Amino acid sequence: YAIGGAPYQITGSALGFFLQIYLLDVAQLDPFYASVILFVGRAWDAITDPTVGFLVSRSRWTRVGHMMPWILFSTPFAVLTYFLIWYVPPFEQGKVMWYLIFYCLFQSMQTCFHVPYSALTMFISNDQKERDSATAYRMMVEVLGTVLGTAIQGQIVGGTSDCLNDLYVSQRRLFCPQKHAYLIASGVISIIYILCATVLFLGVKEQKESGRKNSDPLTFLQGLWLVMSHGPYIKLVIGFLFTSLAFMLLEGNFALFITYSLGHRKHFQNILLVIMLSGTLTTPFWQWFLSRFGKKTAVYFGITWAVPFMILIVCIESNLIISYLVAVAAGVSVAAAFLLPWSMLPDAVDDFKVKNPDIHGHEALFYSFYVFFIKFASGISLANGLNCAKFAGYVTGNCTQPKTVSFTLNVLVSPVPVCLIAVGLLILKTYPIDEERRQGNQKLLQQILDSETDSDSETSALGSSV
Repeated sequence: YAIGGAPYQITGSALGFFLQIYLLDVAQLDPFYASVILFVGRAWDAITDPTVGFLVSRSRWTRVGHMMPWILFSTPFAVLTYFLIWYVPPFEQGKVMWYLIFYCLFQSMQTCFHVPYSALTMFISNDQKERDSATAYRMMVEVLGTVLGTAIQGQIVGGTSDCLNDLYVSQRRLFCPQKHAYLIASGVISIIYILCATVLFLGVKEQKESGRKNSDPLTFLQGLWLVMSHGPYIKLVIGFLFTSLAFMLLEGNFALFITYSLGHRKHFQNILLVIMLSGTLTTPFWQWFLSRFGKKTAVYFGITWAVPFMILIVCIESNLIISYLVAVAAGVSVAAAFLLPWSMLPDAVDDFKVKNPDIHGHEALFYSFYVFFIKFASGISLANGLNCAKFAGYVTGNCTQPKTVSFTLNVLVSPVPVCLIAVGLLILKTYPIDEERRQGNQKLLQQILDSETDSDSETSALGSSV
């Protein structure tokens, strides 16, 4: 199950860290058009999440399960559209539409994969401990996926990105190696995507909830009201909306920040890789921490850990060794930011089930609406980041940028994320599901499941005797 989470994070990290700088310096788009592509693509991606969640909740059970057909059929189209994002078309007119169309198509196909996959957590076991364990494994593989995405894209592209060696090289000679490097990296990632999806399909058997039938199909608005009327879920989503937005803003601008503010052009791919490796190695620690001290406590410690290092990186004079040390420390918080939302979402869904025991089969809606808010906010943050860079005087294709660009990038990777984290943690403080309530919900759900199973057994026995 965990291996199936890798494609989403591999492609997500490659796009998150590199698409912005790719559109500016390789495709050579104006920052305004690049911001339009990123915002519209993320906004479209956000809209497709609840749409796909709604369609998944209405789809029928098949021989291979309820969620698995979506994962199976979306994979080849996702791979094709992802590859075409990193291809520079041989024409100038219509280049913006090329990237916009294939970016939106890829996001749609990725959504058809990831929404059913994330909801699959509820169908691999009825035991919360087993779900938490599966989520921990999944988060480890997903953080490892971000490492792979960052490493593959960074190491292949990084060797062709040093334009400071010869400022007099023509644009054609300068950018052709980068074009080929991005295509090679996207090809490697596409192959890994297919392999992971194959392992998921062949290795996981989706379980149908015994003794339960899905409720009557809901309209889209009914599904929206169903999800939005559950208070604990709303508080959880809004709290993580702010904290996730902080890390996404940092992610989207970090490559530019390392290159133009810190001046580590030759090392930016390695610094990103160190962050992801640190996150991978510390994921087991956070799984132990949340099981030992509770999930809410883990949120406070895990998310706030990044704050002093966000402040430190912009306050000190540019130093390569300190940059690497900060990258190691920041990766610890990245692991917590990956693990905790997905570990806490099943608790909110279970709490809903306890309060609405007659409503079944709509788990995908909760996951899809959560991803909707996160992705929509991400699109806004990326678009604003690029517009801020344009306003500060960013020059497409230049190896150096004005000091105003450096100042703007400093603001986007430190003060703004720190404020967002503070707001998010204040909201999460009101989240009502603590360890006591979570364990109580598990007992109540088990009692409901046992009573339904006993009732079905009695009905079957009565029918046999008749």
